Parts: sequence; C-alpha cells; structure tokens
Amino acid sequence: MKNKGCRTIYAKVLAANDNRKQQVYFGGDFQAINIIPFDTIAPDPEKPHIFKAPLNFWWLSDDESLHNASRAQLILYPQYPEVRFSGFLQGCSAAPSELMDERLRLAGRILFLGISPDGRIIGYLCHPESELAREFTSLGELPRSGVFLEPGLGTEVLDERSLLIEKLRAIHQKGWIRSRKLGSNGVILPCEAPNCGGMTLEAELDIIPNSRSEPDWLGYEVKQYNVTNFQRINSGVLTLMTPEPTGGYYRSAGIEAFIRKFGYPDMTGAADRGDRLNFGGIHKVGEYHRLTSLQIVLKGFDALKGKITDATGGISLMNIEGEEAAVWGYAEVMAKWNRKHNKAVYIPSQCAQLPERRYWYGNLIRIGTGTDFLKYLQAMAEGKVYYDPGIKLENASTTPRTKQRSQFRIKSSNLPALYHSMDIVDLNERQSG
Repeated sequence: MKNKGCRTIYAKVLAANDNRKQQVYFGGDFQAINIIPFDTIAPDPEKPHIFKAPLNFWWLSDDESLHNASRAQLILYPQYPEVRFSGFLQGCSAAPSELMDERLRLAGRILFLGISPDGRIIGYLCHPESELAREFTSLGELPRSGVFLEPGLGTEVLDERSLLIEKLRAIHQKGWIRSRKLGSNGVILPCEAPNCGGMTLEAELDIIPNSRSEPDWLGYEVKQYNVTNFQRINSGVLTLMTPEPTGGYYRSAGIEAFIRKFGYPDMTGAADRGDRLNFGGIHKVGEYHRLTSLQIVLKGFDALKGKITDATGGISLMNIEGEEAAVWGYAEVMAKWNRKHNKAVYIPSQCAQLPERRYWYGNLIRIGTGTDFLKYLQAMAEGKVYYDPGIKLENASTTPRTKQRSQFRIKSSNLPALYHSMDIVDLNERQSG
C-alpha cells in the first residue's frame, strides 16, 4: 500500500456477520467519515432517512495490481446511529468475494484500508489464518480510531501529536510575533486586520490560507482565539465554521434580498453607516432574535435521543410563521465538520497593537480528538453552538454592495462538548515518555 501512494493505513478485524449481505460495520456513530475520504454525501433519494457517500475504492491483489470497486460506498444510518461499508464487491471481478460470502461466517478476517492524499482508498482482505494475519496479531495493542486500528506503514511511526506540540512550544517561546500572513505563493505579507491572529499562527506553521475542507497541519485543525490572560483558557469565543446556506430565502432570492427582508438599519450612529443594513447577532435554537425575528430550528433532529430522524433536514433559520430564511443541509455541514475537525488544537492568543500589531500564543493548549456531527448538533440544540453572522448591505439605496459571512461560533468553555476526548497540554512542561 505504501508503494501505491498510501500515507495512512487502518485495519478492522471483521466479525462473522461482516459480509456482503449485511455490509461491514464501521461503527456505532459517525466517526468513520472522519477518516474515510469521500467527495460527496447526500440523502438517498429512495430512502431519505439514510445518507450515502460514494468512495474512490480499489482492491489490491497479491500481484500488487489494483482493481476499482466503483460501487463502494459508506451508508450512514442516523436512526441507530451507525456507518456501514457497502457495494465493495459489485462490478469488481478481483474483489475477495469468497472471503465475504455470508455463508462463510468467518470471524477474524482483517480488512486493511490504505488512504492516499488524493482521496483514493486501497483495500486488502486477508484470511484469519494467513501469515499476514498472524504478523498483524503479533503487533499487540495498537492505536485506535473508532472501530479501526492503526498499524502504521513501517517501523517508524510518525507521532503527529508530539510534532504538533513541539512546533507550538517553539512558537509560544518566541513571545511577541509581528502580525503577518502567508501569501498563496508562500511569501510572507503584512497583516493588519482584526483576524490576523489566525493568519499569523498559520504563517508560523507554513500553512497557506485556503478554503479546503481539510485539516490544517498533520491532520489537525488549528484554531486560535483571543484571551486577556493565558491562564484563563475557558474565556473567549471561537468561530467553528463559515459555511454558506444551501437553501431557504437566502439561496432562492439572493443575499441582497435576504438582507433587505430580514436585516435592520445599522445602529452604531456612525455618519458613514447611514445607508447600511446589517444582519447579525447571536441566533440560537428556541430563541427568536429581537432584531431579525428569526431562530434556529434543527429540522429532522431529535435532541432528546441525539439522533437525526430525517436525512433531508437541516439547520434552519426560521421566523414565527415557519418561513425558512436560510438552511444548511445536514449532509453538507456534516461533510465539512467531520473531515476537518476530527482532530483539532485550540490555542489562546493575546494581541498588542502598539507600536505595531503583534501576537503572542499561550502555553496552555487544548487538543480535541474524535468529534462527531451528532455531537455538533447536540451542542447546538443545547445553545452551546450558535449562529452569529457578520452580513451587511452598504449603499443600500444607491449602489448596493454586500458582504457575506455566515459563521457558527462557540464559547471556549463549551469546546469539550464537541469531542470524545479533550486534553489540556502545558507547553512549558516537557511531556514524559
């Protein structure tokens, strides 16, 4: 798999009922889509209570040739919830059909999944009594991601967490860093905007700004946020995502019409804002905003059970008459959230503006691992995640100019609600082991 370009490998020991008829079980939550790459995910048109995500999947033969299983896909059953692997044998003559025969009921088979940077997945299945299976078993206890084991691709295992910590320790020890950003060509550029804290940190990590729904650094999403005291890491607010609506009046009529209908005149009293309409403020589940008269409704989500009951539902910004001002479909938001935020590091920062804009990044960082879109929705249902846009229409009566920024935010103190595990690491202390 390494020779075929894979950079990560996972393994799952199959149970007797993991077969072509019952599909292969990939976990009792949605963690599998954190690590298995896919291009799109959508409700099944014929069964709108489930999601399907087609995969770029290939079987590896013993002669090292690759064979495409074009119908391979992940199926998400939100009513349980669980994820299953399906269609991996159809239309592929080189697939291990005999080992996946439901009549065999053979426990202990090992499914290896190699992941390449281009999103291709290479699979190999071995018999439980094969030499490969015995060698795998001899490895002993291995790191785990959900139902998957991580055997690595060689004798040297890349400890991404330790590398991340060491890099952030070096950045912290620099003290105050001149505000900057990294241009698309890799050249350092000045940065004087209020959001330069994130750009300066990305420049230190050699991250070129992009809008891809992929983690920032060695598989970790990197988020910084402002605090007044490095010891008070639970203070402050963070922006989690900035997805544009996929439905509602916002999409059907356009952003300008949306602002004119649901926005309000600028309230700062500034002379240069007299012809400006805003759409902003914190919008939560179950609370109508006093200026927009809109609230967040999680359509097709049962907050008591923590389950999606309708895969065609979404995060809806709705008025008291039930009109949908904006909608974010669950499938689109899920794809962005799980893939990008499965592992994330949150770094406090302080800003000094005189004599020049500078940033200092704190020593107490938090590392979250194992997120799940259902956790995100549950946090939203509880008011911990909320919609806080920065949308405006300038020159409303003359030459209108819009600015769009739909953002979902969370208080720093509520971050643990989004992850199965969250650790605090003090960069001033060397880690044992």
